[in-house]
Amino acid sequence: MARAIAQQSRVIHGYKRAFRTGGEGSAIMFIHGIGDSSRTWDDVLPLFAENHLVIAPDLLGHGDSDKPRADYSIGGFANGMRDLLAVLDVERVTLVGHSLGGGVAMQLAYQYPHLVERVVLVSNGGSGRGVSTWLRLATLPLAPELLQLLRLPISRTGLSASLALLRRLDHDLGVDATDLIRIIDALPDARSRQAFARTLRAVVDWHGQVVTMLDRSYLVENIPTLMIWGDRDGVVPFRHAGQARLAMPYASLDVFHGAGHFPFRSDPGRFVMTVEQFVRSTAPATWDHDAWQRRLRTGPEPEDDLHTWTGI
Repeated sequence: MARAIAQQSRVIHGYKRAFRTGGEGSAIMFIHGIGDSSRTWDDVLPLFAENHLVIAPDLLGHGDSDKPRADYSIGGFANGMRDLLAVLDVERVTLVGHSLGGGVAMQLAYQYPHLVERVVLVSNGGSGRGVSTWLRLATLPLAPELLQLLRLPISRTGLSASLALLRRLDHDLGVDATDLIRIIDALPDARSRQAFARTLRAVVDWHGQVVTMLDRSYLVENIPTLMIWGDRDGVVPFRHAGQARLAMPYASLDVFHGAGHFPFRSDPGRFVMTVEQFVRSTAPATWDHDAWQRRLRTGPEPEDDLHTWTGI
């Protein structure tokens, strides 16, 4: 039976951090993508809460959390997740990160491996250079103003018509049309749009993605890792899964055929079943500082050296 999910918040470092939580048992933290919020997980949180304590934060600058002029880097977000777990007195979690949230999950696992039992990466950012053209455009200087224009009725009509055309043309972006419009609608004011732009510019420029965890992923190879990807992803191309597998041969990959950038929204039941099976079939990671230090000193194996990160 699905469990109720409650909206809560805590003030950390002077800023309100909103999150959704419910259930009890082993903890799972769900980290949303750029411009999104914890509400993106609405279809799956009550189901996971049947067996787990679920925690779905609104990243700083997103959703109902405060939107200050602050650090919106991947490392900054990872620190925020660590602090929230400490405030909630949660010692260890399985991380489920979507898109940008996948990058935050990997950064948290890299910075604070003793907190992490498992990692689930969903349509993960940071696995290749490529990214959709609309995200590249959103890094330009006047992007917040352009996002405001997209909320005007005439612009909304044009955007909806464009996405409908993409659906008719069977373009991958058309698969995610509903969710892309939902995210634009989640940026109602100037502070939200400025926070979105700051976050995006920290990870993307006109040439594509600029942040990767692939060069450090060997350090978390003892943490059970599952990747979930839709093969019709028009935001972070599905081909990036191949690059991620090269860097993380220890990770499993589950492909949602026909799904786009939000496989947990297009098929919530399968998503819950896939993640639950992964949790049941893997033991929580154990933290060994000496082994981690030795691995850091030796570096990645030659075949895993991805410092020449080209993206595929």
